[in-house]
Amino acid sequence: MDYQTLVILGVFAPLIGAAIAGFFGRRIGNTASQAVTTGLLFVSCVVAWIVFGNWTWGELEPFTVTLAPFINVGDFQSDWAIRIDALSATMLVVVTTVSSLVHLYSWGYMAEDPDKPRFFAYLSLFTFAMLALVTAADFMQLFFGWEGVGLASYLLIGFWFKKPTASAAAIKAFVVNRVGDFGFALGIITVFWMFGTIQFAELFPMIASKVGTGWDFLGHRWSALDLAGFLLFIGAMGKSAQFFLHTWLPDAMEGPTPVSALIHAATMVTAGVYMVCLLSPIYEYAPVAAGIIAVIGAITAMFAATVGLMQNDIKRVIAYSTCSQLGYMFFAAGVGAYQAAMFHLFTHAFFKALLFLGAGSVIHGMHHEQDMRKMGGLWKLLPVTYAVMTIGTIAITGLGIPGVGGFAGFYSKDSIIESAYAAAMTGHSPFGLFAFFIGIVAAGLTAYYSWRLVFMTFHNKPVWKDDGAHHHDDHANDAQLETHSEPLADDGHAHDDHAHDDHAHHGPLSPHESPWVMLVPLIVLSVGAVAAGLVFAPSFIGDHEHHFWRGAIFVSEANHVLHESHYVPTWVKWSPLILTLIGTAFAFWIYVLKEGMAKRMADRGGVIHGFLYNKWYFDELYAFVFVRGAKGLGDLFWKVGDVKVIDGGGPNGVAWLSRRFAGGLARFQSGQVYFYAFVMLIGLVGFLAYAITSWGA
Repeated sequence: MDYQTLVILGVFAPLIGAAIAGFFGRRIGNTASQAVTTGLLFVSCVVAWIVFGNWTWGELEPFTVTLAPFINVGDFQSDWAIRIDALSATMLVVVTTVSSLVHLYSWGYMAEDPDKPRFFAYLSLFTFAMLALVTAADFMQLFFGWEGVGLASYLLIGFWFKKPTASAAAIKAFVVNRVGDFGFALGIITVFWMFGTIQFAELFPMIASKVGTGWDFLGHRWSALDLAGFLLFIGAMGKSAQFFLHTWLPDAMEGPTPVSALIHAATMVTAGVYMVCLLSPIYEYAPVAAGIIAVIGAITAMFAATVGLMQNDIKRVIAYSTCSQLGYMFFAAGVGAYQAAMFHLFTHAFFKALLFLGAGSVIHGMHHEQDMRKMGGLWKLLPVTYAVMTIGTIAITGLGIPGVGGFAGFYSKDSIIESAYAAAMTGHSPFGLFAFFIGIVAAGLTAYYSWRLVFMTFHNKPVWKDDGAHHHDDHANDAQLETHSEPLADDGHAHDDHAHDDHAHHGPLSPHESPWVMLVPLIVLSVGAVAAGLVFAPSFIGDHEHHFWRGAIFVSEANHVLHESHYVPTWVKWSPLILTLIGTAFAFWIYVLKEGMAKRMADRGGVIHGFLYNKWYFDELYAFVFVRGAKGLGDLFWKVGDVKVIDGGGPNGVAWLSRRFAGGLARFQSGQVYFYAFVMLIGLVGFLAYAITSWGA
């Protein structure tokens, strides 16, 4: 079997699994549906690693397989095709590895859910849409995959559709992403207007010739490439939850935990980063758009890190961590270090999926308790989960010694921070220094909230021993219970609506380790969290990077950012480690040595605590401006414009005048002879007066 056939099989295998489980799941049963979808995902995973391995070893060259015509309207030509290069090969590995392990993990996590065929069908459908996105050879197929993952994420976030908060979160994610997608569509239109094609192979060689193309407006000449780059980035902002369009990401935690790991760790939310790196030929010649990417990415990294400090829901802490890490990737791409951005995307997939699935193991063991303030002392009861989550925490904090080594995050995150500094020193990006300082401060905050999660969950006093009432026994229907649970209320406390579930009892809580079908994926991901950086750093950002990328990422002659990042001053290399150690020390001091201090600080509240706890009040601001604003505008057009102006001056006004006029005429019809005689006399007098006046004239 040649590589082209192999890749076609790998891309379409999840779609086949989704169709079988979705259309025939009720007939073939739960086990068969799970086996088919999971088995085909592992087929895709094996194919992806074969392609990636052969690409890395240099035995595979870029190729495109055209499968069928897609959309052909006039000059707008689009074919369904599969493109394989370094970027798509990397994304194939990321998507299929995480997805296949999530499928396997879900065998245990969703064991008691009555609708497993639908769940596994949605997972596989999502994976196919993502594979279509990352192998697209033109903007049209890219947009198809882009919208496909949006649809699948809507279905997965709202999987428990009878739960109001899940349905609301799904709608919120869908609506916010539509805002970004509107900009994305405008960007595609702009590209087609400029170049007359949406085929990447035709488009990229033409970009340099369009430098300087633009138009005069408001006394300024606007760059068409910058406009196209900015509009396309708006799409990435929505899909990758960047500042301003980030509000859907934490709410998406209402979906089952495997969904959080699949969508928000390594696949859908990284689609924006992938797109920016894929379109490096545009951004290399669009400095304004690249600068916007760098600034928005840096602000997102800081914003999400500060909010993560105050969250108490274990999944939401990791969700804001995802948002922050995506900010790192974007500002790396914005300063010209696309290779470092893709490397962090690659390593992040392992340790973030590990952390999400580890959190799911904790939630499963705690009978679907998600509030970290109700945990503590779990390291002895959940030893495997504790070990792998500790590995994931070390990886995401980027702990490592410069010149010696560390876990996966150390190599990729430090490369981004060093690239930002190099971009500033070489003059390639005016925002490099801003991104550098944001990056090292965010590294300290990342260490703080990441270790805070570990200390509150696995160490400290076991709070659940003092809160034994209203919990479930070991045989409770965990997946069903999550459908009845509610998110944290405004006061920060979790609702205990499911305490009255039929499976509940008023006995002591007994946390337990997850089954091996859930632990094996965690162990596999922990290997990646440890070794992915060391093994693949030479290919992505090191001595072999030119051989690995082979033109998949375009770097202009003026861009020496990645090269210069290897020669930054010593203090730059050590800064992330120092800030990481400071953040870790603060977390250890507050949550271990001075246990209870954080609770006392939270009880005192304050402006800063309220600001961060309420996520910079973005939800409230958007609710006031957009939700209430739209309602107020609608009321204005309805109650004033429609009812009072249009109806009042139109049909209702005419009807009122007709009614009043008819009422006046009705008074003349009294039926009295003298009344009619009087009217006739008045008429006669009037007529005579007119005649005399006329004759006299």
